[in-house]
Amino acid sequence: MELNEDLKKLVFEKSDLKQSVYRATKEAFELFRKNTQELIEAFKVKAVAEGNKTAFEFKNRGEFEFEVKFAGDVLIFMMHTNVFEFSRDHVVMKTPYVKEDPKRSYCGTIHIYNFLADSFTYDRDADLGYMIGRVFVNHEKHYFIEGKRELGVLYNNFNTAEITPESVEKIIESAITYTTNFDLLTPPYDEVKLVSVAEMKSAFDRKPMVTGKRLGFRFQQDMD
Repeated sequence: MELNEDLKKLVFEKSDLKQSVYRATKEAFELFRKNTQELIEAFKVKAVAEGNKTAFEFKNRGEFEFEVKFAGDVLIFMMHTNVFEFSRDHVVMKTPYVKEDPKRSYCGTIHIYNFLADSFTYDRDADLGYMIGRVFVNHEKHYFIEGKRELGVLYNNFNTAEITPESVEKIIESAITYTTNFDLLTPPYDEVKLVSVAEMKSAFDRKPMVTGKRLGFRFQQDMD
């Protein structure tokens, strides 16, 4: 059987592109892992030197995931193994950088999640985590971020922002800054003043009370 040349070109080129994006994203993720571990070690040294009792911990959770724990919070960095394209209506598709070469819009993603450390310590499986940002990386190792406050949304910098040790360090520091400033708020009194006997019994048995950093124990209510 002879292959259709157009079909062969399409399949081979798309495959090569996705593999290139994957490699660029994996290299970026390993840079995140390395820089985060070094930053946490620096915090540990400084804490000991200054007599500070804050605990800092770095833990690898596999090839595509690692976590850091500090000051009652956990940050989990997770790389998705697939490559994504944006919808035609997405803002990034309208940038001159992508219009010049549509292949630049194919990206891998690195997600950054925030959890309460106690959620893991006390096996509160119903507690909620919160995505504070995700980093998109293309085959040219350019990136942009969708994130909360300190991480921001910077589509217009996609053409100039490159994954480097310096840029990765800045993203990590911004994630820690946002997490540290993102405090656990007590839910409104009227939402928690009543509890049934069954709910109290189940609280002892199954720990169903959901805890998060925003009102009503639900991260989704943080609309910033």
